[in-house]
Amino acid sequence: MSTPKRRAAVLGSPIVHSLSPVLHRAAYTELGLTHWSYDRFEVDEAGLPGFLGGLDSSWAGLSLTMPLKRAILPLLDAISDTASSVEAVNTVVFTEDGRRVGDNTDIPGMIAALRERGVDKVESAAVLGAGATASSALAALSRICTGPVTAYVRSAARAGEMRGWGERLGVEVHIADWAEADAALRAPLVIATTPAGATDELAHAVPDRPGTLFDVLYDPWPTALAAAWSRHEGDVVGGLDLLVHQAVLQVEQMTGRTPAPLAAMRAAGERALTSGGTA
Repeated sequence: MSTPKRRAAVLGSPIVHSLSPVLHRAAYTELGLTHWSYDRFEVDEAGLPGFLGGLDSSWAGLSLTMPLKRAILPLLDAISDTASSVEAVNTVVFTEDGRRVGDNTDIPGMIAALRERGVDKVESAAVLGAGATASSALAALSRICTGPVTAYVRSAARAGEMRGWGERLGVEVHIADWAEADAALRAPLVIATTPAGATDELAHAVPDRPGTLFDVLYDPWPTALAAAWSRHEGDVVGGLDLLVHQAVLQVEQMTGRTPAPLAAMRAAGERALTSGGTA
């Protein structure tokens, strides 16, 4: 009797450059899951309900990227406390009875990536940016930061959002204008959540003895800020570290196999970035 096929995929828009297939397929190979497949699909908010409605029982789970992390919420049967805390889901697991259960592995992925570099607790931190990733950063900091977090933002609306997330997550958030972002670099932990190029202007301001920089980008890499940080001998955690750690948790949830092969997944991601391939 043949083993039933099992399917998973990453959804989002745009999706063509996603590294998730590389990471998950590497895990399947390492775990000997020859009957598993992992693909990518271009899906926006309007197309999400129809896509979910067309899935059969062979599907085990989905990874979600922008702009679907909040659009998925009303389409789920249950969500974890972690996902609920930031109203964002990046992982959906389909149970044997057909329920759709959402989780957020970005938050524990951030914590795991930092712990891998020896960062378990900090007395204060700075967050650059105020988008969806910034709320996940605040959620991660709520577990490892014992003091205030300063968020550097460009608009009053974003400032209000970050204050709101801080209140919800129990984090003391101070707001500063982006024009003062040079000061952020003196924090013991700096989390950059901004789009490519946004922090390039700060590279000249890295202090002589920087703490830890967590830059959530992985392509292009290194960013100008990350490169400058390394030149000043500061510790750098990159977007690939986050991507791999959150994918490890996804693989474990979707397949039920633990531990997922972190080293093999990271190596596959590094090869893909070096070669420029994401297939």
